[in-house]
Amino acid sequence: MKFQGSHILSVSQFDRDAISRILEVSARMAPYAARKKRCHVLDGAILNNLFFEPSTRTRVSFGTAFNLLGGYVRETVGEENSSLSKGESLFDTAQVLSGYSDVIAMRHPKILSVEEFSKGSTVPVINGGDGANEHPTQALLDLFTIESEMAPFGKGLDDLNIVLMGDLKHGRTVHSLSKLLSLYNNLKITLVSPKALQMPDNVVSILSNAGHRVEITDELGANLACDVIYQTRIQQERFADKAEADLYRGHFSLNKQVYQKYCKENTVIMHPLPRDSRPEANELDVDLDDMHNLAIFRQAQNGVLVRMALFALTLGVEDKLSEFEQPVHWYTNKN
Repeated sequence: MKFQGSHILSVSQFDRDAISRILEVSARMAPYAARKKRCHVLDGAILNNLFFEPSTRTRVSFGTAFNLLGGYVRETVGEENSSLSKGESLFDTAQVLSGYSDVIAMRHPKILSVEEFSKGSTVPVINGGDGANEHPTQALLDLFTIESEMAPFGKGLDDLNIVLMGDLKHGRTVHSLSKLLSLYNNLKITLVSPKALQMPDNVVSILSNAGHRVEITDELGANLACDVIYQTRIQQERFADKAEADLYRGHFSLNKQVYQKYCKENTVIMHPLPRDSRPEANELDVDLDDMHNLAIFRQAQNGVLVRMALFALTLGVEDKLSEFEQPVHWYTNKN
């Protein structure tokens, strides 16, 4: 895959070689994210961060990633704060804002909206989530996290036993992650959800056609004795109303008691965040917080590394990082 100048819209763009390249460049970003070194390879470059749907981690980590490479960030948050609210088309918005930018990151509640926007953009556009469709950068950081968490056990991304659990119907993160996992070999993937929130058939087919062992269930139990559990929240914003979403809250709560009963000693717990910690949901209990195998916060930090890598690759500076390194002058407890 040619990265320089390309849009990043879907995980379907990537083969294993492209993913390996992204993960390798992501790993090289660790010293900058940890504030051990500074890198100003994108000094003077401008990111326009367009988030027309609520976001904390994705929006802030995109901006942080660009800043850590020395670039400047401009933000528009909420469609009501843009000319889209006046009837301007996504194409027209893209034509104008790409003239102000070197790269654009975008989230929008409408499926395929980011692709539509990219057709009017003269600079690379990176999809930060388009409705219930895809979240490619989240899937890449999830894959980077799985690889990192498995490495101490001598495992890679092949031959793993993975559980995807929660709202698999509406969770765009598990849709994108499943498509990436289909590129790897000999996986067992267990899909745990209420029957009404099962993984879409087309995503199940992608996994099955790749030769993976796929099991579908609405029960917790021995299937949790796996390498990785990827838990998701009930996607309330994708339901007709809160009452409908409430029907499914709390069905698959994972706490220390459940973990110790069913999981392996080293089963890694992941979640794209935010986790819903309200009593009626409580997807991942706070009693898991002192467990090293709870990887959710490392996972979130990995988002910065992966997004730094994507900026470097799309702007063609991935092999110039060391030329623009400087020492860190301020106090930081990360050192």
